[in-house]
Amino acid sequence: MKISTKGRYALRMLVDIALHEDDGFISLKEISERQNISKKYLEQIVPLLSKDGLLRTNRGNKGGYALTKAASDITVGEVLRATEGSLAPVSCLEFDVNTCPRAENCDTLFVWKGLYDVINNYLNNITVKDIIEHSGSSSGGDYCI
Repeated sequence: MKISTKGRYALRMLVDIALHEDDGFISLKEISERQNISKKYLEQIVPLLSKDGLLRTNRGNKGGYALTKAASDITVGEVLRATEGSLAPVSCLEFDVNTCPRAENCDTLFVWKGLYDVINNYLNNITVKDIIEHSGSSSGGDYCI
């Protein structure tokens, strides 16, 4: 499994919004400048995060984006699933019901299930707030994800 630029940038975007939430709705231009991410690329990420209920939009003069819930309630797992889709290491685990005809006789399925459980457990227990606290900054300084 490899996390794409879209997933990494989405996480940086949400951290940036959380760091500046006291400023109200944050424009993509501001995020783009602070994070050195193309505004056009952020425009591709916004619909994914909005669709999954992580971002809300305000149009107009004071428009921009804000988190739909507290940074402590948004997990890295949620963000990556919104941008990457399934985090399953093998295709037969992408859905709730494993329809692989070999599933019952697959000697290695337990390995992939175990890996999937570890991935989900890990990513579902790290929040945007945890990232901010780990960076040791609340002023929007440099951080890398």
